[in-house]
Amino acid sequence: MFAAYAARIDRDQPLNGLELGERPAPEARPGWTTVNVKAASLNHHDLWSLRGVGLGEESLPMILGCDAAGTDEDGNEVVIHSVIGQSGHGVGPKEPRSILTERYQGTFAEQVTVPTWNLLPKPAELSFEEAACLPTAWLTAYRMLFTNAGVRPGDSVLVQGAGGGVATAAIVLGAAAGLRVFATSRDEAKRKRAVELGAEAAFATGERLPMRVDAVIETVGAATWSHSVKSLKPGGTLVISGATSGFNPERTELNRVFFLELKIVGSTMGSKEELASLLSFCAATGVRPVIDSVLPLDRAREGFGKMASGDLFGKVVLTV
Repeated sequence: MFAAYAARIDRDQPLNGLELGERPAPEARPGWTTVNVKAASLNHHDLWSLRGVGLGEESLPMILGCDAAGTDEDGNEVVIHSVIGQSGHGVGPKEPRSILTERYQGTFAEQVTVPTWNLLPKPAELSFEEAACLPTAWLTAYRMLFTNAGVRPGDSVLVQGAGGGVATAAIVLGAAAGLRVFATSRDEAKRKRAVELGAEAAFATGERLPMRVDAVIETVGAATWSHSVKSLKPGGTLVISGATSGFNPERTELNRVFFLELKIVGSTMGSKEELASLLSFCAATGVRPVIDSVLPLDRAREGFGKMASGDLFGKVVLTV
């Protein structure tokens, strides 16, 4: 079957390790289901995999891709929850949690096999392309907002780095849930787009906000960390799920953290139950993932290039 896969690890030029071509079709195994992939979406996790983060040389070649929607062996339309091992379903009960492609072949292929427990029904209201955007970036944003930040309608939230998959999701979900959403971006066009998607206002990266906020959604890391901490109300919560600009900020702002009794919460992916809630939320409210572009699987390199350069707003989706 045709697939996009990591053939080599290159920490400096990750796209050098990306190959497109034939790979073995998945083999049947007890407790697992093979899905015919209709659409799959890219995440920064895929770029990190090509750099060797969470993926070792011994696991190569590895088909990339965490997210997908498609049809199961009985023709049912399904969405894949890409966290494997957290429940013991379909894998050994002692297997640690991992994200698809850290241990098992991924979704950038004609077929993928996953534990049957990891499949959820795709709502009829969502297209395959829309549903394929939800299991990583949108699920991450959902958990960051509603589980780990614990915000409620009327609360205020700053979303750093408008344009990225998680940040875009947080803007749309937050606005739909009645939050006052502020966003930042270095790019004026992305700031304008953030407002169109529901942000109350958007600012240049590092610019002072008109008010301090209840929570910050942080995925940028070192470049925005100080601004995120300074933007919080006393007792506010900073939720971080990534650090695309680096892991070591110049200023940690520890004095502000303890003096203002701020909370810093790490967040990774989300549960199957949260994904089910997210799917229902989108189906019921009309909220839809923001899609930057839809490309056929044989143009995966183009999609990876867009993500690596940051030249996108929303998700890149690959169709089979």
